[in-house]
Amino acid sequence: MLLLLAAGTDYEEVRSRASHRTAPAAQHLEAVVSPAELCASRLSAAAGKTYEELFARHVADHQAIFRRMDLDLGGHEADERPTDERLAAYQQGAEDPALEALLFQYGRYLLMGSSRAGTQAANLQGIWNAHVQPPWNSNYTININTQMNYWLAEVCNLSECHEPLLELIKELSETGARTAAIHYGARGWVAHHNVDLWRASTPSGGDASWAFWPMGGVWLCRHLWEHYEFNPDMKVLAETAYPLLKGAALFCLDWLVEGPEGRLVTSPSTSPENRFITEDGRACSISMGSAMDMSLIAELMQHCMEAGRILGVDSELQEELEQTLARLSPLKISKDGRVQEWLYDFAEAEPGHRHVSHLYSLYPGSRINRRDTPELLEASRITLEQRVASGGGHTGWSCAWLINLYARLADGDAAYGYVRTLLTRSVYPNLFDAHPPFQIDGNFGVAAGIAEMLLQSHLGELTLLPALPGAWKNGHIRGLKARGGYEVDLEWAAGVLVFARITARFDGTLRLGYTQELKLQLADGRRQALNGVLQVTAGGVYSVGV
Repeated sequence: MLLLLAAGTDYEEVRSRASHRTAPAAQHLEAVVSPAELCASRLSAAAGKTYEELFARHVADHQAIFRRMDLDLGGHEADERPTDERLAAYQQGAEDPALEALLFQYGRYLLMGSSRAGTQAANLQGIWNAHVQPPWNSNYTININTQMNYWLAEVCNLSECHEPLLELIKELSETGARTAAIHYGARGWVAHHNVDLWRASTPSGGDASWAFWPMGGVWLCRHLWEHYEFNPDMKVLAETAYPLLKGAALFCLDWLVEGPEGRLVTSPSTSPENRFITEDGRACSISMGSAMDMSLIAELMQHCMEAGRILGVDSELQEELEQTLARLSPLKISKDGRVQEWLYDFAEAEPGHRHVSHLYSLYPGSRINRRDTPELLEASRITLEQRVASGGGHTGWSCAWLINLYARLADGDAAYGYVRTLLTRSVYPNLFDAHPPFQIDGNFGVAAGIAEMLLQSHLGELTLLPALPGAWKNGHIRGLKARGGYEVDLEWAAGVLVFARITARFDGTLRLGYTQELKLQLADGRRQALNGVLQVTAGGVYSVGV
């Protein structure tokens, strides 16, 4: 017997009616298919196919996306033990690079299952909430967690799984425009730390350390730019990404105020969920110009300016953004050598705090890097050392963030240490991220981190094996994506690159980085020195090695 099930919701109908109530009177309510009609239509379509046909279609849909990538971190034969037994052995110190590769692919699998075109974006539990009253209401926490859910989307070759988040941002900009106007008398749009199915954009009730933070929309805008960089498409940039980037930038222009030394700052300002100690010994959240705020605004303005130049639009706005960017309060280094989290060098109330917001510009941002800001890069290393020494990285998602941060520091062994830490103390037997009771961002964050250890493309070049740890001496990965629309296969042995195969989607100049000199493999078998630069054509496939 074949049992067919279908489910539907009146969400779209209710949203449409809510929009109609706030729309101009001349606008008419669009017809929305009822849940009953939707279910009947789906059941009718499914009933016209056999079980074998339905199953084959499901398998084909899955494989078309999942098999874009393959990862081997040690060349071990397949381990047939149940996952819980392998995990128990791993937690006792056993080596199991195949389990680490499985954790990577599991993250991809979970995003495929919880974020497809036409669905809602993956929330704090993906689609795997088991409670009538979900933890954190299965909302979108946009001061790190929702963004971390999508760190893997582009680099792990799941660009279409990014679409529900991009649609969420578009819808949020509509409610966020009302919040910007009503709450702040500002242009553009704004969102705070928490968003729900109805795209709430206002501050939520609660402690100021998390409830008041009008930079959530600014952080989300990074995903618009990331999607464009990995999939350069002028139409998407012009019609979707740029208008949303521009709206968020307009809000920031109105939100900034002049602070000390004539610099522009945010005020009031918080650093998500963290506190500092005031001169009279009290724990406090509110100051001005937190490193996180200033990092996000600087990045947004930079992206908005670049998009405007590419599209050839809004020259006056680009000039205003450029002038404002030059006046923003810069990141500072504290007297003990760390990146300063607040405008002033306050003592920390919780030195091991799980958020490392002041290192946003190291990852997922890129304004802290070895080329442009070596002093801040070293300060980031010291910041991480002290945060970890004080107990940081104690939640699954926080541990996953450390993997990505150490990958950007090109410290493969440290990054790998947190892969082991996450598998040892922060996953359940089914490999779900154990941020009690369950929070999926750690699964997505570790997959992004492993990818970041093997390939980086944030400085205008493809950096090969930038943070390869000693534990992964031999291996390969197929199907990684890089900014610029490249697809990359890598193979290494004894810790050294054997070859990289790069497929280009566009004509252009490709810059490559590796610890040794790279050579291009020619069709006749000869090898040609590259000097780090390669001219490519759309559809071309290029193999390089040492």
